[in-house]
Amino acid sequence: MSGNRYTGCSLQQVSPMAVPHDSHETSYLLPPNSKDWEGRGIPDFVYGQEELVLEGIQWPRVAPGLPEDSLPPSRFDSVLCSAWRQRVELGLFRYRLGELQTQTLPGAVGFVAQLNVERGAQRRRPQSISSVKQAFDPALFNFTKIRPGEVLFRLLREPHLPGALQQEDILVMINVSPLEWGHVLLVPEPTRGLPQRLLPGALRAGVEAVLLSSHPGFRVGFNSLGGLASVNHLHLHGYYLAHRLPVEGAPSEPLDPGGHLHLLQAVPAPGFLFYTSGPGPDLEALIGRVCRATDYLTDREIAHNLFVTRGAPPGKTSPSSALTGVRVILWARKSSFGVKEGEAFNVALCELAGHLPVKTSQDFSSLTEAAALALIQDCLLPPAQAEEVQAALVALIAQDEQ
Repeated sequence: MSGNRYTGCSLQQVSPMAVPHDSHETSYLLPPNSKDWEGRGIPDFVYGQEELVLEGIQWPRVAPGLPEDSLPPSRFDSVLCSAWRQRVELGLFRYRLGELQTQTLPGAVGFVAQLNVERGAQRRRPQSISSVKQAFDPALFNFTKIRPGEVLFRLLREPHLPGALQQEDILVMINVSPLEWGHVLLVPEPTRGLPQRLLPGALRAGVEAVLLSSHPGFRVGFNSLGGLASVNHLHLHGYYLAHRLPVEGAPSEPLDPGGHLHLLQAVPAPGFLFYTSGPGPDLEALIGRVCRATDYLTDREIAHNLFVTRGAPPGKTSPSSALTGVRVILWARKSSFGVKEGEAFNVALCELAGHLPVKTSQDFSSLTEAAALALIQDCLLPPAQAEEVQAALVALIAQDEQ
């Protein structure tokens, strides 16, 4: 078993990823008196093209956890982690996340399992969802009802960045039931009352957040309704995980002549792979393709999960391949409304990517690769429907090329 030491937000460790308390981050911290939080306003984190880091982000050569091989934190990492750490000290989370017991399950996949008992026991009960297209309901819990101190900052792109005219007002807030250190939610302006349906501006913010971090293990993801989203109010997840995941370098095969859509062949689960080497027209084209694919799935009541990570280009790659760009992986899956209490883990964005937050010590100690695969594969579409979805997405991509 290994501790999670190579991290941007650890309270227990001091490493180059730890955050110096210097002047540039002060405005992101809450005032000492909680009575002052309400009128404080939300600080802006404004970033430019030069902060989207494309090259030089790699895992340590020897093993995760050797800080001398790690890069210093980016401004985004410093701000996010210092503000997140302060909210831990102020008691704004449902539980205090310690260093999580972590193991890589023996086998070919490389599942990263973590014991997170508190999240299993104390997270907010998921809302009652009956449709992937369910409308937003302002009477239910949503992100206009959180405490003022839960918002860390507003994520804003400089106006001259490509696509800036479609800029979403994205709030970055703590997930009060964290999966891992630095677990945040990226929420387009909450007062708009958007349902949990992926939009281009939200996806762009998620991809650019990955590029803003100099940590190879900062990932972003999205769960649709029926894909274990617990709140029907548009949000993405972002968090640090100090371990490689299978999807970063898994091999793939092209599904269209232009090479814009690939099938990720390796387990944990076959998925649709989109790839970009960085910001600009290539990234904008990727965002359009992904959102057309998720619109297709939503309109047909097909639940889905999405995962954004630094990774290798498509093709015959390997787990050690260089992280030269960003992979966006989309899985269509069976709808699951409600949580299965008896399972070792629930299958959503991080589980499909190979990260397994396990709810009980007994399951953590007994979980095998075969058992994990069985739980995941039970959530996938039947083969005939999966082939139908694949053909439809290939046709969608082909329309783009005409």
